[in-house]
Amino acid sequence: MNMRQFATNNVLRNKRTYLAHFLSSAFSVMIFFIYAMLLFHPDLQGELKATSPMIASLGSMGIKTAQVIIFIFSFFFLLYSVSAFLKLRKKEFGILMILGMSRKQFHRLLFVENMIIGFASIIVGIVVGIVFSKLLLIICAHILAISAGLKFYLPLKAAFMTAGAFLLLFLLISLFTSRVIRKGTVVELVKSEEKPKPEPKASPWLSFLAVLCLVLGYGMVLWFAIMQVFSFKLLLSGVALTIVGTYFLFTQFSVYTIHNLKKKEKFFFKKTNMLTISELMYRIKDNAVMFFLVAVISASAFTGIGTCLALGNSGLSEMTNPYAFSYTSTDEKTEMQKVQQIETELKKADFPFKMGSYTPLYSSNGVTLIKLSDYNSLAKALGYQTETVKKNEAIFTPTSVTQKNAWRINGQKIEQLDVEKGDFSTTLTVKKTLPYIVLPDIGDNTAVVADEIFEKFSRLEKEEGSYYFKEIRFVVKDWPKTREIAQKLNKEMNDYGFSALVLIWLSSKQENGLLFILSGLIGIVFFTFAASFIYFRLYADLNRDEQQYRMISKVGLSRKEMKQIISRQLVLLFFLPFVMALIHSSVAFFALQRLVDFSVLKSSLMIFFAFLSVQIIYFFIARWRYLKHLYKEVM
Repeated sequence: MNMRQFATNNVLRNKRTYLAHFLSSAFSVMIFFIYAMLLFHPDLQGELKATSPMIASLGSMGIKTAQVIIFIFSFFFLLYSVSAFLKLRKKEFGILMILGMSRKQFHRLLFVENMIIGFASIIVGIVVGIVFSKLLLIICAHILAISAGLKFYLPLKAAFMTAGAFLLLFLLISLFTSRVIRKGTVVELVKSEEKPKPEPKASPWLSFLAVLCLVLGYGMVLWFAIMQVFSFKLLLSGVALTIVGTYFLFTQFSVYTIHNLKKKEKFFFKKTNMLTISELMYRIKDNAVMFFLVAVISASAFTGIGTCLALGNSGLSEMTNPYAFSYTSTDEKTEMQKVQQIETELKKADFPFKMGSYTPLYSSNGVTLIKLSDYNSLAKALGYQTETVKKNEAIFTPTSVTQKNAWRINGQKIEQLDVEKGDFSTTLTVKKTLPYIVLPDIGDNTAVVADEIFEKFSRLEKEEGSYYFKEIRFVVKDWPKTREIAQKLNKEMNDYGFSALVLIWLSSKQENGLLFILSGLIGIVFFTFAASFIYFRLYADLNRDEQQYRMISKVGLSRKEMKQIISRQLVLLFFLPFVMALIHSSVAFFALQRLVDFSVLKSSLMIFFAFLSVQIIYFFIARWRYLKHLYKEVM
């Protein structure tokens, strides 16, 4: 038997141990291949460039960046997983050295084993990627709003790039891992069984700090959203405190809680609770850092993917600009022709519409004035109630999401407004603040005033020699379906004054679609790696569990009781960090909901359900395999 055959047999004999490592490696290869397939797709750039050349450029840069992230993260993850499994085989390596294996042969054996797993992962990952490539292209075309779709092609360039990158990665891992067990005598390798561990301890003060940090972190994020205090420092501080609180929650609070459960004798000595709680304390303490990493990585994946879904929602574009078509006229002679052109196209396509217009006036102290009758025509077209103001009153109308709170100038809420133009000035009482946007993006401080006051300011502006300026807006209920009309008008009018909401939305959707694809696939990779961390830790303790349950079974532990104890422990092992990630993400989605006018419940529930379903399936498979092995070795 040569070294290659010996290494192949070793991998096959340890297939249970290496299964998660192999599947995670193959999954990384598949995701990397998907990115490469999108990067080299001959049709992907066309429609994206038609919408915005910058989006196409950013998309290519984003895909390349995502590939680098996956490559680097895969390297450290696979290095960790191989190192963990090699440590479990120390006794085996010690026996091989007793039988005469040299250090050089030992390093060669590890190198060949890793390369075998690497080759198999690359082949499986690329083949699975090709098999599902058509489905993935259909999904990507839908996300990126590419009406013509993305045709299937044979991604040879993507396959070669993926194979080359991961061959280099596995070569580096093989070189590194061959040095993992470079030190230590043969006796140390053979006697590498785990030493007895002291009972885990936790600080009550650090446990309290965990709860305090989480409460303060959640509070800052919710304060940012509910009170709309748009401070990046506040948001960043909230996230940082949440991360710190999560770390101490797993390393201190969880151990402290279980330690207190042991003091409750009635509960602790009931049936199999003593075995469950005692073992659980060690498991949580040993896996605390892993739980922390899994919770933070999973929460980042959930929040990132859910936010990208929300950003691609048409409701976000409509919330900031409710008009299907906008035209800014600076020439009274051509204005009627342009407006009729838009009306004709809408009537041809059988789209019901409403129209309104307004002319903003700018006072000397930076306040934008809108005539009441103009405002009411637009509000009526949008389905809002009309307003009334007296000569000495004004109504604040927000022009962006951040202003929907209250009338503010330089951050200060005011009740009276001084406006002036030339030698004329007047003081107006702010009657109220409107909770919705009717006049988007025309000025930070915009007020609706009586027609009489507006006309007086208008005459003063004409005396100063102002140029003609008028904003015309069209309201169309089914504006997301006006894509063809918008593209035709945009091409024919060739006017900087024309804009269509559907084109702005498509551009935004493609930007966020690219972001969703990038963050989504990276998030899935991170989530897969996080689940694999749990698998590694589970099988790292398998030998110790075998010895423990073998001894306990001799004093009367039944198969049913053993299954109950292990199931309870595995539920916490698999779902404790997952539940924490769900709580973090729920707070983030609640905060997001307070900032937007459309529902994010559907997208957030969809994300949670998808990842929870995968985690549940993974839990049952891992439990089944784990119990099957224990039954075989213990019972």
